[in-house]
Amino acid sequence: MSAFMPTLQFLRPWWLLALFVLPLIVWVWRARQRKRSGWRDVVDPHLLSHLLEGEGGRDARAPWLALAVLALSILALAGPSWRQRAQPLWQTRAPLVVALDLSSPILANDLPPSRLLQARAKIAELLKERAGGQVALVAYANEAYTVAPLTDDAANVALFLDALSPDVMPVDGSHAADAISRSVSLLKQAGFTEGDILLLSNAADNDAKSEAANAARAGYRVSVLGLGTAAGAAYRRPDGSIGHSALDAGSLQALASAGNGRYAAAEAGDDDLRSLGILDPQQAGAMAAQGKKSSIGIDGGFWLLPPLLLLALLLFRRGGAFAVVLACAFALPMLPAHAADGLPSGGTLWKRTDQQAYSRMQQGAEAYRKGDYVGAAKSYGGVPDAQGQYNYGNALAKQGDYEQAIAAYDRALKLDPGMADAIANRNAVEAALKRKPPQGDRQQQQQNKQPGQQGQPNPGQDEQGDPQKQNGKPQQQRQNPNKNQQQANGNQQQPAQQQKPENPQEQQRADEAQRQRMQQALQRKAKAGQPDSQPREHPETEAERERRIASEAWLRRVPDDPGGLLRAKFRLEYERRHGQGGD
Repeated sequence: MSAFMPTLQFLRPWWLLALFVLPLIVWVWRARQRKRSGWRDVVDPHLLSHLLEGEGGRDARAPWLALAVLALSILALAGPSWRQRAQPLWQTRAPLVVALDLSSPILANDLPPSRLLQARAKIAELLKERAGGQVALVAYANEAYTVAPLTDDAANVALFLDALSPDVMPVDGSHAADAISRSVSLLKQAGFTEGDILLLSNAADNDAKSEAANAARAGYRVSVLGLGTAAGAAYRRPDGSIGHSALDAGSLQALASAGNGRYAAAEAGDDDLRSLGILDPQQAGAMAAQGKKSSIGIDGGFWLLPPLLLLALLLFRRGGAFAVVLACAFALPMLPAHAADGLPSGGTLWKRTDQQAYSRMQQGAEAYRKGDYVGAAKSYGGVPDAQGQYNYGNALAKQGDYEQAIAAYDRALKLDPGMADAIANRNAVEAALKRKPPQGDRQQQQQNKQPGQQGQPNPGQDEQGDPQKQNGKPQQQRQNPNKNQQQANGNQQQPAQQQKPENPQEQQRADEAQRQRMQQALQRKAKAGQPDSQPREHPETEAERERRIASEAWLRRVPDDPGGLLRAKFRLEYERRHGQGGD
């Protein structure tokens, strides 16, 4: 008992407050009982039970039974728990849009080696250290452009960092208001009503402050990371002239205050990012997890239902309990039963039809992985849908029962005529069945073999007859049809005599040897530079070879310019915007 009580907890403890109502119910019941009988004032209490009908006996016990039923119901609703299980935490979806100022002042070197490189490093560190949540990247100068929309893949956003520079922007300038407005649009398009916007710049104007205030009213917080120093530094404008830029901390602080956010100046380390509260979304009320698990209690309130129902039976009117038992006796024989041949029809008392099918698929996949193809066929045979019959055919083909495998593929294609995997495997098994020698010929071939060579292929026999190595892998989900067809056409390398070994150990050794040969072949192809995912079914013609060489030469001539894509993208977007406006 001492080991049990420390772990006892209630998942919904507020229900326990209802227990305090039970004494009030008892007091009200007693008060009503006193008012109902006027004989209590003139008859001794010990005689009332003999003189008045309904006093004592069952009627006296009924309120206490009702109180017991109510107490057990309240305890069950409170969720008593004495066991726990591990559960992975949900990944936070707290969004963040990073807006980087790519106007020409970012080339100033008051933050060595330059503001631009420092900004890239800060964003890279932010993407690496942020505890989950979607991230987007916006670049702005005179106008704002989306570099990467909101995504859970921070590494994909980091790919664009090295390409960010002022020369990818169509027009120079610094319009932070447009960047905030575009960031808000990205958050709204993704369906977020709350989120963070981080602005990286050296100064802000009144329009930016007004737009930050609008974003805050919409539920989005605007924070600012200042780039530069108070002394500032020189930079070169696009026209070749020299300008001077300094950090305007006052305007940035005013912008962050208007946006209900925080301000920090860029400095070495990650203290500036942590002070902004964007590395850990938990500070914004979101739950973050990176592969972590938490322990949650298992609700054990259902264990109180059987005694609760038994007590409730005693509250029925005379004969009511017998009627309930009689109804259950008539209802039990009418429960759904299993169909013939192990096929589930309408489910059982404990499992629905889909749950039965899923359990059989799991059992079949486990047996298939262990090499127990007989057990896999038994499990898959009880699944009547197209996927189950397809896997059933694969298991039968592994055993060498080609006729039944073809019949299983036909049943799968009848249910799903477009199943390319079943079509490919059926054709391969049918071809192997045609190449399979009769029983008498196989016995004669076995007699003609030399001692000690039972496991070696017969040179006079066709070595294209084993569908077991084609595409017999059971599938829980549909695979690539082309890949299955290629496997069906490319992995027929065992003689027909080895399709049905005498014991499971020989089958496992044969499978292991085949897997090793396939891995060695894939490694040889990888070393030779050949694509192993899509092997060619036919030899490459001279025309195809010339086209391939020409395509590879053209790709090698493409310059490696990561910023060229962004430059072209922003230029087209700029022309589209101003073309629609009639400029």
